[in-house]
Amino acid sequence: MGEATGGLAARGGQGTRDLRLNAREAWLQALVTLGGDLEIGARAAAELAAQYAQPHRRYHTTAHLEAVVRDSAELGAELGLNARDKALVALAACAHDVVYDARPGHDERHSADWAVSRLEAAGLAAADVLRVEELVLTTLGHDAPAEDLAASALLDADLATLGGSAASYDEYARNVRAEYAAVSEPDWLSGRAKVLARLLARDPLYRTAPARLRWESAAKRNLARELAGLEPPG
Repeated sequence: MGEATGGLAARGGQGTRDLRLNAREAWLQALVTLGGDLEIGARAAAELAAQYAQPHRRYHTTAHLEAVVRDSAELGAELGLNARDKALVALAACAHDVVYDARPGHDERHSADWAVSRLEAAGLAAADVLRVEELVLTTLGHDAPAEDLAASALLDADLATLGGSAASYDEYARNVRAEYAAVSEPDWLSGRAKVLARLLARDPLYRTAPARLRWESAAKRNLARELAGLEPPG
């Protein structure tokens, strides 16, 4: 999550297990598509596994990684992305939260730096490395040009958890709060309320028609419900 969620908002759950094959395979298949070195790529995939399994994570876990990789791939296919763009989205989805210390801005930029370093080492073309860096950095402000369908697939997938069931949304909200345990309750309530209000003000919330069809209504209900619970009566 980036600045658009203030680092205090939105698929995850508990997830300190090893990186599942779907994300690892997405990373490696993307390298194949783009002509990268698989031996070096496999070492980077092992790093991804270790990073997303860090014990201080509660929401930005392996489960979140898997969900974003899956949802961005599905959205990309529905949007008609070509093979190269699908591969670039997959790499960005894998790397977008590889660095996570609950420090908005810092996390996204360092995740982008990590992606650049590993993809350069794997021998990807400079233009492809730059594009993955750009995609990861769109999660900072959760914004990109409307015509950028690759970024739209990534950004909508990153917010997919907002459109889950009430129970899954509540688990997500608890996990995000746990990641910000160092923030005082008054500061949390104030910051979180601003984040939720900003998300609710987006019309539409999701950038793509497939995402709006899947998640828009439920997401708006969940956000409004959480915001109402943060505000004192009257």
